[in-house]
Amino acid sequence: MIPAVWPIPRVGIIGVGNMGGAMAARLLSQGYLVAVHDVDAQREAQAVALGAMACATATGLASSSDVVIVAVVDAAQTEAVLFGPHGAAPAMARGAMVMLCPTMAPADTERLVAGLAQRGIDWLDAPMSGGPERAREGQMSLMLACQNAVLDRHRALIEMLSSKVFHISERPGDGARTKLVNNLLAAINLAGAAEALALAERLGLSVPRTLAVIEQSSGQSWIGSDRMRRAMHGDYMPRAHTSLLKKDSQLVLGVAKEAGFAALLGEQAAALFARACDNGLATMDDASVFELLRKR
Repeated sequence: MIPAVWPIPRVGIIGVGNMGGAMAARLLSQGYLVAVHDVDAQREAQAVALGAMACATATGLASSSDVVIVAVVDAAQTEAVLFGPHGAAPAMARGAMVMLCPTMAPADTERLVAGLAQRGIDWLDAPMSGGPERAREGQMSLMLACQNAVLDRHRALIEMLSSKVFHISERPGDGARTKLVNNLLAAINLAGAAEALALAERLGLSVPRTLAVIEQSSGQSWIGSDRMRRAMHGDYMPRAHTSLLKKDSQLVLGVAKEAGFAALLGEQAAALFARACDNGLATMDDASVFELLRKR
């Protein structure tokens, strides 16, 4: 373990699922004091086993934290854990900081940031990408929109969490916009990889050998390699649920429509993930679109 620089902020993480749990593990391994809160008692217990302190409510977590990382699923859950009954925001001191990590619409981010700013709470619009393994190693990507002074104040924590930090702007919502653009391409690339390998199988080709060729050729994509290497072995244990990419692809189509932009490939990818969810794959890893396509 590499000791953290002292004094260090007390960090609370609301939502210790795949990504939140990985961030908790990362910080605990580096000597940070971490409190956690999750509606899933098993997820909390996993973090406690690593050295975290469990809190019964978001309010309790916030009262003992200098920084609160929100790593729940969507805007509605974020609103609830920050401003709902037993929410975190009313218990936070002025000058404390909230890091907003869920993928959500920019308008939702702007609204949540406004609520925090009214209470004198600093904010980071901070969507993340890269998956739990990279998060656990501090190698995920963070797309930040925040004031320069806030970034400077919390740089040590941010760089402990991510080796790939991109400061997009100081405008709230730009982190969310960047994440949605990224996820548009992720959805398109994953749908394309699944379709290509389903076709390879139908043509009688070896799926592992075909993927090996693609990985060294013009068709390579990170998400295609990451997901299809699991899919071809029938491993659909969820690291990122199919329902999440359905949500994200629908969000980006909404943002594109508001901007007067026709995301034609995005529409096709979004329809595929929606169909996968309709076919019972919502709670499986998003690599499960391979199963949908190979049976088509």
